[in-house]
Amino acid sequence: MFYIFVVNGRNDMRERIDADLRNQLEGRAIRYSIYHTEGPGDGLRYVRIHCDLYPAEEECFIACGGSGTANEVASGIVGYPSKSMAILAYGSSNDLIKYYPDRNFHSLDCILRGENVKIDIIKANENYSLNVINCGFDAMVAHEANRFLEQGKGQKGYVKAVWKCLLWHRFNHIKVTADGERLNRRTMVLCTLSNAGWCGGKYYCAPNARTDDGLIDVCLFKSCTLLSFLLMMGKYTRGKHLSDPYCKKHLVYRQVRHAELESKDLIFLGLDGEISAATHFDIDILPGAINLVLPASD
Repeated sequence: MFYIFVVNGRNDMRERIDADLRNQLEGRAIRYSIYHTEGPGDGLRYVRIHCDLYPAEEECFIACGGSGTANEVASGIVGYPSKSMAILAYGSSNDLIKYYPDRNFHSLDCILRGENVKIDIIKANENYSLNVINCGFDAMVAHEANRFLEQGKGQKGYVKAVWKCLLWHRFNHIKVTADGERLNRRTMVLCTLSNAGWCGGKYYCAPNARTDDGLIDVCLFKSCTLLSFLLMMGKYTRGKHLSDPYCKKHLVYRQVRHAELESKDLIFLGLDGEISAATHFDIDILPGAINLVLPASD
């Protein structure tokens, strides 16, 4: 097996990841190469070009970074059954690994001793999500936070984005259809379309989701008052919203194979944290499309 380490090349991460990789690779008799990404989307571009050039070679791409790096690697290997991926997690944001709490995604040794499993991936138009798709409130928070980050406002910008969206983005005019069923009338607060269970670093949005069941877990929160929204967030964070009587009055939950999102305005979609925008999204599950290496537990 040939291993290709796809390293998040962001300035604040590259040096730390490189140092740790050198330590973990020392003395190992494996064949490998290392690629440092040069910006958003570059990891996907590199992996896809490599797969196009060497489609039959058995290779494992190891995503070194957070959710975004894992998303780009997964998106690049879709359609190439000879390719697999692993996640060597760095940083604070990698939600997919929370689905496998007994596995060690921080150890190269555990990855090399791991097992291959087939998992699903979600396709939204021409983009992919390995973990969770967000639309509505939380996707708008990410979009606004990115804008404030570009203005140099850092963490203060994120807080400002949350408050702005609490005031202005609880009534999102997005039509959501799941396996032909219309889930809302006019507006909604937020909607998650999940392959795994966690999003946003701490929200257990889809406790019933399975990565190998060929289904998308759709959870839509109807538009509501600010007080009702805040009252439900604690349950949503802990994954109790599907069974809580108060929350159940304000949400619609389905397990489906196809969903559609439509709006007259741009819909901002968060795909594993990466933002995409369009007025219409066709969303499908691709069963068993990804070969994932599950690392050993220790």
